[in-house]
Amino acid sequence: MFTSVDDVTERLAATGYLVSPAVATTVFLAARLGKPLLVEGPAGVGKTELAKAVAEAVAARLVRLQCYEGVDEARALYEWNHAKQLLRITAGRDESWDETRTDIFSEEFLLARPLLTAIRGDEPTVLLVDEMDKADVEVEGLLLEVLSDFQVTVPELGTITATRRPFTVLTSNATRELSEALRRRCLFLHIGFPEEELERRIVTLKVPGLDETLARSVVRVVGALRAMDLRKVPSVAETIDWARTLLALGAGTLDETVVRDSLGVILKHQDDIAKAATSLDLDTV
Repeated sequence: MFTSVDDVTERLAATGYLVSPAVATTVFLAARLGKPLLVEGPAGVGKTELAKAVAEAVAARLVRLQCYEGVDEARALYEWNHAKQLLRITAGRDESWDETRTDIFSEEFLLARPLLTAIRGDEPTVLLVDEMDKADVEVEGLLLEVLSDFQVTVPELGTITATRRPFTVLTSNATRELSEALRRRCLFLHIGFPEEELERRIVTLKVPGLDETLARSVVRVVGALRAMDLRKVPSVAETIDWARTLLALGAGTLDETVVRDSLGVILKHQDDIAKAATSLDLDTV
Protein backbone atom coordinates (compact mmCIF):
# COMPACT_ATOMS: atom_id res chain seq x y z
CA MET A 1 0.00 0.00 0.00
CA PHE A 2 2.76 2.44 0.96
CA THR A 3 6.47 2.36 0.16
CA SER A 4 7.69 4.40 3.13
CA VAL A 5 6.63 6.64 6.01
CA ASP A 6 7.16 9.69 3.81
CA ASP A 7 4.93 8.08 1.19
CA VAL A 8 2.16 7.79 3.79
CA THR A 9 2.56 11.45 4.73
CA GLU A 10 2.50 12.64 1.13
CA ARG A 11 -0.37 10.49 -0.08
CA LEU A 12 -2.58 11.27 2.92
CA ALA A 13 -1.79 14.97 2.52
CA ALA A 14 -2.93 14.69 -1.10
CA THR A 15 -6.35 13.65 0.21
CA GLY A 16 -6.45 16.62 2.60
CA TYR A 17 -5.45 14.68 5.72
CA LEU A 18 -2.33 16.01 7.46
CA VAL A 19 -0.55 13.66 9.86
CA SER A 20 2.27 13.82 12.37
CA PRO A 21 5.35 11.59 11.89
CA ALA A 22 4.06 9.26 14.64
CA VAL A 23 0.74 8.72 12.88
CA ALA A 24 2.40 8.21 9.49
CA THR A 25 4.83 5.67 10.96
CA THR A 26 2.09 3.63 12.62
CA VAL A 27 -0.05 3.59 9.47
CA PHE A 28 2.94 2.45 7.43
CA LEU A 29 3.72 -0.37 9.88
CA ALA A 30 0.09 -1.52 9.99
CA ALA A 31 0.05 -1.74 6.20
CA ARG A 32 3.47 -3.40 5.93
CA LEU A 33 2.88 -5.94 8.72
CA GLY A 34 -0.73 -6.66 7.77
CA LYS A 35 -1.91 -5.85 11.29
CA PRO A 36 -5.21 -4.19 12.28
CA LEU A 37 -4.83 -0.65 13.61
CA LEU A 38 -6.60 0.35 16.83
CA VAL A 39 -6.95 4.14 16.99
CA GLU A 40 -8.02 5.77 20.24
CA GLY A 41 -8.50 9.39 21.16
CA PRO A 42 -11.06 12.10 21.90
CA ALA A 43 -14.02 12.54 19.59
CA GLY A 44 -13.40 14.81 16.66
CA VAL A 45 -9.62 14.43 16.27
CA GLY A 46 -9.81 12.56 12.96
CA LYS A 47 -9.84 8.86 13.81
CA THR A 48 -12.61 7.97 11.35
CA GLU A 49 -11.24 10.40 8.78
CA LEU A 50 -7.90 8.57 8.91
CA ALA A 51 -9.50 5.38 7.61
CA LYS A 52 -11.33 7.34 4.91
CA ALA A 53 -8.11 9.09 3.90
CA VAL A 54 -6.20 5.80 3.65
CA ALA A 55 -8.95 4.35 1.45
CA GLU A 56 -8.84 7.38 -0.82
CA ALA A 57 -5.04 7.46 -0.90
CA VAL A 58 -4.71 3.86 -2.09
CA ALA A 59 -7.91 3.82 -4.19
CA ALA A 60 -9.46 1.14 -1.97
CA ARG A 61 -13.09 0.38 -1.22
CA LEU A 62 -14.17 1.52 2.24
CA VAL A 63 -16.33 -0.94 4.18
CA ARG A 64 -17.66 0.51 7.44
CA LEU A 65 -19.17 -1.18 10.48
CA GLN A 66 -20.68 1.51 12.70
CA CYS A 67 -20.83 0.13 16.22
CA TYR A 68 -23.60 0.90 18.69
CA GLU A 69 -25.16 -0.68 21.74
CA GLY A 70 -27.00 -3.78 20.60
CA VAL A 71 -25.09 -4.44 17.36
CA ASP A 72 -24.87 -8.21 16.95
CA GLU A 73 -23.60 -10.96 14.67
CA ALA A 74 -26.44 -10.45 12.19
CA ARG A 75 -25.49 -6.79 11.76
CA ALA A 76 -21.72 -7.28 11.84
CA LEU A 77 -21.04 -10.61 10.08
CA TYR A 78 -23.95 -12.05 8.11
CA GLU A 79 -27.51 -13.26 8.26
CA TRP A 80 -29.73 -15.46 6.13
CA ASN A 81 -32.44 -14.00 3.94
CA HIS A 82 -35.30 -15.71 5.76
CA ALA A 83 -38.05 -14.31 3.55
CA LYS A 84 -36.33 -15.57 0.42
CA GLN A 85 -35.64 -18.94 2.06
CA LEU A 86 -39.33 -19.28 2.96
CA LEU A 87 -40.36 -18.57 -0.62
CA ARG A 88 -37.89 -21.18 -1.84
CA ILE A 89 -39.23 -23.77 0.60
CA THR A 90 -42.79 -23.01 -0.46
CA ALA A 91 -41.91 -23.25 -4.15
CA GLY A 92 -40.17 -26.58 -3.66
CA ARG A 93 -42.70 -28.29 -1.40
CA ASP A 94 -42.55 -31.46 -3.50
CA GLU A 95 -38.79 -31.83 -2.88
CA SER A 96 -37.18 -33.73 -0.03
CA TRP A 97 -35.84 -31.74 2.92
CA ASP A 98 -32.26 -32.68 2.07
CA GLU A 99 -32.64 -31.18 -1.39
CA THR A 100 -34.26 -28.02 -0.06
CA ARG A 101 -31.77 -27.56 2.79
CA THR A 102 -28.79 -27.76 0.43
CA ASP A 103 -30.33 -25.04 -1.70
CA ILE A 104 -31.53 -22.56 0.90
CA PHE A 105 -28.22 -22.53 2.77
CA SER A 106 -26.23 -21.39 -0.25
CA GLU A 107 -24.61 -18.12 -1.32
CA GLU A 108 -27.82 -17.00 -2.99
CA PHE A 109 -29.55 -16.66 0.37
CA LEU A 110 -26.61 -15.22 2.36
CA LEU A 111 -26.72 -11.54 3.29
CA ALA A 112 -23.13 -10.40 3.89
CA ARG A 113 -22.67 -7.65 6.46
CA PRO A 114 -19.56 -5.42 6.75
CA LEU A 115 -17.11 -7.92 8.27
CA LEU A 116 -17.91 -10.70 5.83
CA THR A 117 -18.06 -8.25 2.93
CA ALA A 118 -14.54 -7.06 3.69
CA ILE A 119 -13.21 -10.60 4.10
CA ARG A 120 -14.66 -11.85 0.81
CA GLY A 121 -13.55 -8.90 -1.29
CA ASP A 122 -10.83 -9.49 -3.89
CA GLU A 123 -10.17 -5.77 -4.43
CA PRO A 124 -8.17 -3.40 -2.18
CA THR A 125 -10.35 -2.78 0.87
CA VAL A 126 -10.19 -0.67 4.01
CA LEU A 127 -12.35 -2.10 6.80
CA LEU A 128 -13.43 0.53 9.33
CA VAL A 129 -14.89 -0.70 12.62
CA ASP A 130 -16.01 2.65 13.99
CA GLU A 131 -16.53 3.47 17.68
CA MET A 132 -15.74 -0.02 18.90
CA ASP A 133 -16.19 1.09 22.51
CA LYS A 134 -19.93 1.68 21.93
CA ALA A 135 -20.56 -1.99 21.10
CA ASP A 136 -21.22 -4.66 23.70
CA VAL A 137 -18.30 -6.73 24.95
CA GLU A 138 -19.65 -9.81 23.16
CA VAL A 139 -19.04 -8.14 19.79
CA GLU A 140 -15.32 -8.19 20.48
CA GLY A 141 -15.50 -11.98 20.42
CA LEU A 142 -16.86 -11.82 16.87
CA LEU A 143 -13.85 -9.80 15.83
CA LEU A 144 -11.17 -12.08 17.25
CA GLU A 145 -11.36 -14.65 14.44
CA VAL A 146 -11.53 -11.89 11.85
CA LEU A 147 -8.55 -9.99 13.23
CA SER A 148 -6.42 -13.06 13.94
CA ASP A 149 -6.76 -14.99 10.69
CA PHE A 150 -8.95 -12.72 8.56
CA GLN A 151 -11.53 -15.42 8.19
CA VAL A 152 -15.19 -15.94 9.05
CA THR A 153 -16.85 -19.25 9.82
CA VAL A 154 -20.38 -19.75 8.50
CA PRO A 155 -21.57 -23.10 9.95
CA GLU A 156 -23.68 -23.96 6.90
CA LEU A 157 -20.95 -23.06 4.39
CA GLY A 158 -17.67 -23.55 6.24
CA THR A 159 -14.78 -21.16 6.77
CA ILE A 160 -14.38 -18.22 4.41
CA THR A 161 -10.79 -16.94 4.34
CA ALA A 162 -9.67 -13.63 2.88
CA THR A 163 -7.75 -13.91 -0.37
CA ARG A 164 -6.71 -10.30 0.06
CA ARG A 165 -6.48 -8.94 3.58
CA PRO A 166 -8.25 -5.64 4.14
CA PHE A 167 -6.43 -2.78 5.82
CA THR A 168 -8.37 -2.71 9.08
CA VAL A 169 -8.93 0.31 11.33
CA LEU A 170 -10.77 0.11 14.65
CA THR A 171 -11.61 3.39 16.37
CA SER A 172 -12.48 4.03 20.00
CA ASN A 173 -13.28 7.10 22.08
CA ALA A 174 -12.20 5.09 25.16
CA THR A 175 -15.59 5.31 26.85
CA ARG A 176 -14.96 1.75 28.02
CA GLU A 177 -11.87 -0.43 28.19
CA LEU A 178 -11.42 -2.82 25.28
CA SER A 179 -10.30 -6.38 26.00
CA GLU A 180 -6.64 -7.34 26.06
CA ALA A 181 -7.35 -10.11 23.53
CA LEU A 182 -8.54 -7.51 21.05
CA ARG A 183 -5.66 -5.14 21.76
CA ARG A 184 -3.06 -7.89 21.28
CA ARG A 185 -4.20 -8.38 17.70
CA CYS A 186 -3.73 -4.72 16.78
CA LEU A 187 -1.13 -2.04 16.47
CA PHE A 188 -2.08 0.84 18.74
CA LEU A 189 -2.26 4.51 17.84
CA HIS A 190 -3.44 7.35 20.05
CA ILE A 191 -4.50 10.50 18.24
CA GLY A 192 -4.78 13.46 20.56
CA PHE A 193 -5.14 17.15 19.90
CA PRO A 194 -2.46 18.23 17.42
CA GLU A 195 0.32 20.66 18.19
CA GLU A 196 -0.47 24.28 17.43
CA GLU A 197 1.42 24.49 14.13
CA LEU A 198 -0.09 21.26 12.76
CA GLU A 199 -3.59 22.36 13.75
CA ARG A 200 -3.03 25.71 12.03
CA ARG A 201 -2.02 23.88 8.85
CA ILE A 202 -5.13 21.69 9.12
CA VAL A 203 -7.39 24.71 9.55
CA THR A 204 -5.76 26.54 6.66
CA LEU A 205 -6.17 23.50 4.43
CA LYS A 206 -9.79 22.81 5.39
CA VAL A 207 -10.94 26.44 5.32
CA PRO A 208 -9.60 28.03 2.14
CA GLY A 209 -9.74 31.80 2.18
CA LEU A 210 -9.19 32.13 5.92
CA ASP A 211 -6.65 34.81 6.78
CA GLU A 212 -3.38 33.38 8.11
CA THR A 213 -3.37 35.67 11.12
CA LEU A 214 -6.97 34.79 11.97
CA ALA A 215 -6.17 31.07 11.61
CA ARG A 216 -3.38 31.43 14.17
CA SER A 217 -5.68 33.31 16.53
CA VAL A 218 -8.38 30.65 16.23
CA VAL A 219 -5.94 27.87 17.06
CA ARG A 220 -4.49 29.76 20.04
CA VAL A 221 -7.94 30.49 21.48
CA VAL A 222 -9.02 26.87 21.07
CA GLY A 223 -5.80 25.82 22.82
CA ALA A 224 -6.66 28.13 25.72
CA LEU A 225 -10.14 26.63 25.94
CA ARG A 226 -8.69 23.12 26.05
CA ALA A 227 -6.61 24.15 29.04
CA MET A 228 -9.78 24.99 30.98
CA ASP A 229 -11.71 22.53 33.11
CA LEU A 230 -14.60 22.05 30.69
CA ARG A 231 -17.13 19.24 30.35
CA LYS A 232 -16.27 18.88 26.65
CA VAL A 233 -13.19 20.60 25.29
CA PRO A 234 -13.29 21.56 21.61
CA SER A 235 -11.77 19.09 19.16
CA VAL A 236 -10.18 19.68 15.78
CA ALA A 237 -13.60 19.32 14.15
CA GLU A 238 -14.90 22.22 16.27
CA THR A 239 -11.82 24.29 15.43
CA ILE A 240 -12.57 23.86 11.72
CA ASP A 241 -16.26 24.63 12.25
CA TRP A 242 -15.37 27.81 14.14
CA ALA A 243 -12.97 28.92 11.42
CA ARG A 244 -15.70 28.41 8.82
CA THR A 245 -18.12 30.35 11.02
CA LEU A 246 -15.76 33.30 11.31
CA LEU A 247 -15.21 33.28 7.57
CA ALA A 248 -18.97 33.24 6.98
CA LEU A 249 -19.40 36.16 9.40
CA GLY A 250 -16.69 38.12 7.62
CA ALA A 251 -14.72 38.50 10.85
CA GLY A 252 -11.19 39.76 10.23
CA THR A 253 -10.05 39.49 13.84
CA LEU A 254 -11.11 37.85 17.07
CA ASP A 255 -12.61 40.30 19.52
CA GLU A 256 -14.71 39.73 22.61
CA THR A 257 -17.99 40.30 20.78
CA VAL A 258 -17.25 37.84 17.99
CA VAL A 259 -15.96 35.19 20.40
CA ARG A 260 -18.91 35.57 22.79
CA ASP A 261 -21.48 35.38 20.00
CA SER A 262 -19.95 32.28 18.40
CA LEU A 263 -18.90 30.19 21.40
CA GLY A 264 -21.81 27.84 20.75
CA VAL A 265 -20.02 26.61 17.66
CA ILE A 266 -17.08 25.18 19.62
CA LEU A 267 -18.58 24.54 23.07
CA LYS A 268 -21.58 22.24 23.48
CA HIS A 269 -22.65 22.83 27.10
CA GLN A 270 -24.04 26.02 28.60
CA ASP A 271 -21.86 25.82 31.72
CA ASP A 272 -18.79 25.53 29.48
CA ILE A 273 -19.89 28.58 27.51
CA ALA A 274 -20.45 30.54 30.73
CA LYS A 275 -17.06 29.53 32.11
CA ALA A 276 -15.27 30.44 28.89
CA ALA A 277 -17.07 33.79 28.67
CA THR A 278 -15.83 34.79 32.11
CA SER A 279 -12.38 33.14 32.11
CA LEU A 280 -11.08 33.60 28.57
CA ASP A 281 -8.77 36.58 28.28
CA LEU A 282 -8.03 37.33 24.62
CA ASP A 283 -5.21 39.73 25.56
CA THR A 284 -3.16 36.89 27.03
CA VAL A 285 -3.86 34.32 24.30
